[in-house]
Amino acid sequence: MDLPEILNRLQLSGETEAPSPSLLPGPPVATVLSQIQELLQAGKSSKTKEDILQDVIRLFETADSLWLFSSCCHSEGSDLGKVYVGFTGTLVQYAALPRCETDSGELCESWYSSVPGKACTVAGVLLRLVRRLGASNVVLPCGSTAAPVRSLVRKLLPTVFVFSAAHMQGLPWTDAQSELAARELLAASVQTAGCETLTELLCGKTSSDDEGILGPVLELLKPEMQKETWKLNQATKHVFSWTLIQVSRPWLCSYLDWVFPPSLLISDDYRTENKVLGVHCLHHIVLNVPAAALRQFNRAQVLYHALFNHLYTPEAHLIQAVLPCLLDLLSVLEKPPQKAGDPRKATRYDEVLRLVLTHMEMEHKIPLRRVYARNIPPFIDRLGILIVRHLKRLERVIVGYLEVYDGPEEVARLYTLQALENTIQHAWPRMASRLDVLVKSLLRLIYDVCTDCSPTPQAVKEDLLQRAAHCLILLHRCCDHELQEFTAPAPTRECWNALRKFSRMFEDKKQMWSGLTEL
Repeated sequence: MDLPEILNRLQLSGETEAPSPSLLPGPPVATVLSQIQELLQAGKSSKTKEDILQDVIRLFETADSLWLFSSCCHSEGSDLGKVYVGFTGTLVQYAALPRCETDSGELCESWYSSVPGKACTVAGVLLRLVRRLGASNVVLPCGSTAAPVRSLVRKLLPTVFVFSAAHMQGLPWTDAQSELAARELLAASVQTAGCETLTELLCGKTSSDDEGILGPVLELLKPEMQKETWKLNQATKHVFSWTLIQVSRPWLCSYLDWVFPPSLLISDDYRTENKVLGVHCLHHIVLNVPAAALRQFNRAQVLYHALFNHLYTPEAHLIQAVLPCLLDLLSVLEKPPQKAGDPRKATRYDEVLRLVLTHMEMEHKIPLRRVYARNIPPFIDRLGILIVRHLKRLERVIVGYLEVYDGPEEVARLYTLQALENTIQHAWPRMASRLDVLVKSLLRLIYDVCTDCSPTPQAVKEDLLQRAAHCLILLHRCCDHELQEFTAPAPTRECWNALRKFSRMFEDKKQMWSGLTEL
């Protein structure tokens, strides 16, 4: 199908007021694109918008490259760039999500039923355009270099990137076909830009390279990431967070003022899923921005207060996101606890751990207990010997968590044993006064595991017993063999049976059992 026939199908006029700059037959491409834009924006048309877009796909597949892009090297090249930008914006708007006016920022899935089909069609149009731009990235007939085409590519790719990011993440408004089409479009964009990776497309090849499109992408998202607008389009926050995750050191520091406020805004929402998304963005910023830049303008202190307040929200997913982020942020705000000087004053490490232990002590929800137990060992390692400030409360938490069965995987108990092991290794001079309570708790755990009839996998039981045995050996050695006197009273028949079963489970672990036989 040639150009006149396609224009006839699109019901576009072939008459022009001025000849085409390339002296090719037919109207200038700017006129054609503007008329197509008007058809897509019109409320009613003799042809469906889907049919119009299918004809546009054929237009980009068959039209001559000179007709499509030769105006780039003439004086009106900048105007053609604006036409292409406006045209791609209209395409993206056609497949955009419905505007959300609810306070939650989310619509029911039925509102998105038509979006995947539209996204596939728009992705097809943009894919043909991007590929033609890549094929036309050569010397133009006017004798200039390919720089004008590269300039057009740079203008179009931010919009194409935002569209692809919105439809490739497995969200409620996507399906398998639309996700595949968006990924294919993004891969073609990377290739057309002459890049090897997505990071190179966003950031350029070096930290001093300004050829990346990250700045224009963030500029495009900025109006939609304001306090009054970020909930109007459900895709915006996901596009922003996904784009942020693609950027690491050293490039992210240059865009800190662009990404830090929106991340705080998302994390400060009342919906838990938005809080978690915002905290993930903030954690990525903490990991990929130099500490000096975070401390500048008191950013790190503001972030600390925002994260610390989240600890009062009893949601397991949120706590799991907040605690690792806080631990990494504290290394920015505080000196290493072991190098804090003399006398060692209480720091934010102590403030966070004190609150976490308080919540752990009274927590009865199993998912939250698992999250707390999983994140306590890194805090103990970070504090080192200074964990002695919290031994009284930590002891109560350890004993309480070892007593409660938390499901076949025994996540809370396993991480609690790891926390006990770390505590013994760092605060061993203080273990003698707590030997009685800890040994009784460990022996009770061994007995419970050996006599347990629950569907706990055998591998999990062995892991529990091995960790408990290791803790007993550490206590025995750091307390100058006082454990022999403690275990001197004869155990009951049930305890003997449990210990025999315990020994049979570890008969192939000679080193572990030899340590226990010292007792």
